[in-house]
Amino acid sequence: MVSSAISFPRLRRIVSAYTVNRLGSWIGLVALSLAVYDHTHSGLAVAGLLLCWQALPAFLVPVVVARVEASARRRELSGLYVFEGVVTAAIAVLLSHFWLPGLLLLAAIDGTAALAASALLRAEVARTGREHALGGPVGEGEAPDPAALGPDLGERVQEAEREANATLNFAFSAAFVGGPVVGGLVTASFGAAAALFIDVATFLACGALLLDMHPHVEEAAGNTVRARLHAAWRHINETPGLRALLATETLALLFIQAAGPIEVTYAKATLHAGDGGYGMLVTAWGAGAVIGSLAFARARGRPLGLVLSVGTFALAAAFLGYALAPSLALACTAAAVGGLGNTLEWPALVSLVQRLSPQQLHGRLMGAVESLQAICIAFGLILGGVLVSLGSARSAFVVIGVGTALAAAVFARLAAAGLLPRQAPHAQPVGGEQAPEPGGARPHEAATE
Repeated sequence: MVSSAISFPRLRRIVSAYTVNRLGSWIGLVALSLAVYDHTHSGLAVAGLLLCWQALPAFLVPVVVARVEASARRRELSGLYVFEGVVTAAIAVLLSHFWLPGLLLLAAIDGTAALAASALLRAEVARTGREHALGGPVGEGEAPDPAALGPDLGERVQEAEREANATLNFAFSAAFVGGPVVGGLVTASFGAAAALFIDVATFLACGALLLDMHPHVEEAAGNTVRARLHAAWRHINETPGLRALLATETLALLFIQAAGPIEVTYAKATLHAGDGGYGMLVTAWGAGAVIGSLAFARARGRPLGLVLSVGTFALAAAFLGYALAPSLALACTAAAVGGLGNTLEWPALVSLVQRLSPQQLHGRLMGAVESLQAICIAFGLILGGVLVSLGSARSAFVVIGVGTALAAAVFARLAAAGLLPRQAPHAQPVGGEQAPEPGGARPHEAATE
C-alpha cells in the first residue's frame, strides 16, 4: 500500500502552486467575461472570448510543449507562468482602453501558455509521484519502466502516480467551487482590473514555487520540435488502446461540452428558476465535483477502466436527469451526480493515458489531451446551440445524455477487452526498435478490467 503521496514535500509544493493558480484563473476568467459583456452587451463577444481563450490555443499547445521539453534551459515551466502573468497584466491595462480585438488576441496567447503549462505540470506531477515511490529523484529524461521494476515496486510506482493525479484533481475541484464565487465578488466590489491583478499575483506565486522544475526530456527520436511531435503521433497510431481511448474521449467530450451553453436556458426558461437557480445548479455541480475527487482518491486499487466508465455513466445520468427533472431541487441532485462523474472521469483518463505511454512522452501526451478538450469545447458550444434551436433544453439534454452514455459503454467495452490495462505495458523507449503495444494484457488483467 502506498503511503500518502501528498506527504512528499515536492508534490505538496506543486499542488499548492496549482491550487493557487487555478483559483486565480477562475477569478480572472469570471472578471474578464463580465468586463467584456459590460463593454459590449453582447453574448457573442463573450463566446468569442471563451473560444480565443480555450479553443484556439489547442492548435499551438502541442508545439509549445514539445519546444519546452526540447530546451535544455532551466526554469522553462516557471517562465510560462511568469509569461502568463505579464499577458494578464496587459489585459487588465487594456480594459481601461477597451479594444475587443486586442483583448481576444491576448486571451489566445494567454490560453496557449496556460494549456501548455497545465500539460507540463501534469507530467511533472506524475514524475514526482514516481520519485515518491522510488524513494529518490528521477533524473532528467529518465523513464524507468514500472513493469521492469518487479510486480511490487512497479505497482507502487503506478499507484503513486495515480494518487498524485488524485491530489491534483481535488485541488482543481476546490478551485472550481471557490474561484467563480470569489471572482464575482471581487469584480463587483473592486472592478475587473483588480480581479485580473489578483490573477497576475497567482501566476507569479506559481512561477516562484516551480523554479526548480525542469521539464526537459531526452528524446531518442531527435531534439527538433517536429521530431518530438512525430514520435508522439507515431506512438498514438501504434498503440491500439491509446488510440481507441482518445477517440472515445473525443466523442464523450463533444456531448459533455455541449451541455454548457444549454444550462442557462434550462435554468431560466425551462425551470423558471432565474439567475439564482442557475447559480444553484453550478454550486451543486461543484459540490458533486468535490465528492467525486474524494471518491477517486479512495478508489485506489480499482481498475481505472472501471472508474472511467462509471464516471462517464454518471455524467450521462446527470444530463438525462436534467431532461426529466420537474423541479430545481431534482435538477440540482442531477447536477451533483454530474459533478461527481466529472471528477471521476477526467483523472481516470489522464492516468490511463500516462500508463499507456512511455514516461518520456507524458508531457506531449498531456498536451494532446489538453488540446483535445479545448477543441471539443468549440464544437460542443456549436452542438449545444444547434440542439436547443432544433428542440428544447430538455430534448437537447436527452441527446447529450444518450451520446455520453454511448461513450461510457465504449469505455466499458475497451476495459473488458483488455485495451485499458490495469498494469502498464512493457514499454520500450520511443525511438527504439519497437513502440509499446498495450494490447497484450495478461488474461486475468483483461478480466478484472
